[in-house]
Amino acid sequence: MKLADRHCVHDAAALDDAAIRSLLPEVPDWRVESNVSGTCLAREFVFRDFHETMEFVNALAFMIHREDHHPILTVGYRRCTAAWTTHSAGNRLSDNDFICAARADALYAERAGA
Repeated sequence: MKLADRHCVHDAAALDDAAIRSLLPEVPDWRVESNVSGTCLAREFVFRDFHETMEFVNALAFMIHREDHHPILTVGYRRCTAAWTTHSAGNRLSDNDFICAARADALYAERAGA
């Protein structure tokens, strides 16, 4: 089953490095980032204008609420960056992060024609 067709689960387990490497090709525009807080899966989305950016952010917010897995969002005039991590997995990556990344990609493709 494709990542975008799956749904998040509560208490998702942290993925090991091999699992992360196997899932990354399914979300090729995303990157794994590490910092003092842990590891996240991040991507920047680019739009024509602020209105298009906000349409995407609102659609993304609906999906986020439904999946109950919340990213850090940074919103600007023509850009939105989403960064997911799983707090219950010790701020490491879980399947939930990859599921939401794939769902965000699908929303972006629908709205921005990416």
